Amino acid sequence: MNLTVYETQREMAEAAARIASDSLKTAIAHKGRAAYVAATGASQYLFLEVLTRDTSVDWSKTTMFHLDEYVGLSSKHPASFRRYLRERLLAKAHPGEVFFVDGDAPDPEAEARRLSEIISKYTIDVAFIGVGENAHIAFNDPPADFEIKTPFVVVNLDEACRKQQVGEGWFTSVDEVPTRAITMSVSQIMKSETIVCVVPDSRKAEAVKNSFGSADASPMY
Repeated sequence: MNLTVYETQREMAEAAARIASDSLKTAIAHKGRAAYVAATGASQYLFLEVLTRDTSVDWSKTTMFHLDEYVGLSSKHPASFRRYLRERLLAKAHPGEVFFVDGDAPDPEAEARRLSEIISKYTIDVAFIGVGENAHIAFNDPPADFEIKTPFVVVNLDEACRKQQVGEGWFTSVDEVPTRAITMSVSQIMKSETIVCVVPDSRKAEAVKNSFGSADASPMY
C-alpha cells in the first residue's frame, strides 16, 4: 500500500487519475476489457474530471460497477449517486457496460443479490473509492465487517455518515438522509486488483490517520 500526501487537490487528482488510467489500459491490453468500480461524493469531483478527459483510455471496452446507493432515493434526486455518475462520468467517458445500484428497487435485498450475481462473473481491475469522515468505505460504516463475503449488501447508515451528507450539501437536514443503503461490501472492494483511494480535505485527515496508521496525515489531499 502506498499512502501519499499532496500539496494540492489538483496534484492528488492528477496522480490518482494516472494510476487509474494505467490500470484500465493495462487490463484492456492484456484481456481486451477492463472492469472498474466508481465511487461518488465531493471527494471524487476533481479526480473524475481529470480521468474522464483521458482520451488514451478506450472507455468502450470498460465495464463500470456502481459502489453504493441510498435505499428509496429516486435517481432524479440531486443526492442520487446514479445521477452523479451519469453527469460526471458516463456523459463524458461512455463505458461499454454499466451496472447501477437501483436504490429505489422495490426489494433492496433482491437488488443486492442481483448485483452480487453479476459482479461474481468479473474481476475488478481497479476500484475508485474514498474514505468518509467517520472512516466509512463505500457505505460500510466502522468497524468494517471483513467477514461478510457477499459482494453487495443492504446496510443501516450511522448518524455520523448521514451528517456528512448534510455537511457536503446533498441534503438540508439529517432527517432527509435515507437511513439505509445498498453497498459493495468491504471484502468485495478488497478483491480489486488495484484500489485508488482519493481523500481530499483536512476534515478527513483524522479518519485517514486512524485507518491507515499514517504518522502525519494532516492535511490530506
